[in-house]
Amino acid sequence: MTSPQNSATAPTAAVPTRAVPERLVGVTAIALAASVAVQNAVLISTGAPGYGDPITEVLAFHAEHRGAVAIAVGLEALNLPLLLGFVTGLHGIVRRRGGRGADWSRLAVAAGASAAAVLAFYAVLWDGVVLSAGELTEPSPELVLTWQMHAAAFAWALSALGTTLIGAALATHAAGMTPPWQRLLGVAGGGVLIAAGVANLAIADGSSLLFVGVPGYLAWFIWLLATGVRLARTRTAGHSRS
Repeated sequence: MTSPQNSATAPTAAVPTRAVPERLVGVTAIALAASVAVQNAVLISTGAPGYGDPITEVLAFHAEHRGAVAIAVGLEALNLPLLLGFVTGLHGIVRRRGGRGADWSRLAVAAGASAAAVLAFYAVLWDGVVLSAGELTEPSPELVLTWQMHAAAFAWALSALGTTLIGAALATHAAGMTPPWQRLLGVAGGGVLIAAGVANLAIADGSSLLFVGVPGYLAWFIWLLATGVRLARTRTAGHSRS
């Protein structure tokens, strides 16, 4: 009598084990979206300058708002492990679901790692801008160059992020995790990000072409949040049915 009972309860016990990775990936995606939202809210609320603004405004902002930049850079340091954890976890889910879309998820992992590396460089250069601004009374050539390199790094990161979005959107759709509208959003938004990144030299020189990437960046945020919520809610529902 003991053996049938054990075999009957084994499938029920296995459901939570399979559910944990998907729920963790979903929570990671939501945490990344929340961190990005807070980061942008801090910068917008303090009136952070754009790359096309006069360098005197850049100097004044970074001299007066060191704390705001410290928060933004600190959140960037948090975003990197969250991004890497999300794309690698997503690849694991795709493989466990039969491997459909695995090539696309590998692309997302590679592009996500590239984006993380470039964003780390971007954040370090931002530290350099703040540290330089605190000792200057007027813009120096070094400050101008650091700010331009900071802008160029952000533009390069847009292309890597766009590739990450396209790979992740196609992988999750192929694996049956997301509806068609998310695939369309991901591909369109990723394409816009890549197009903006191609103009990295112009953006580093202060071009308004950076704003071409804004819809793509918004698409990344929406896709990330929707995917995270979907993964977390789907697995929770699976628990209740078991």
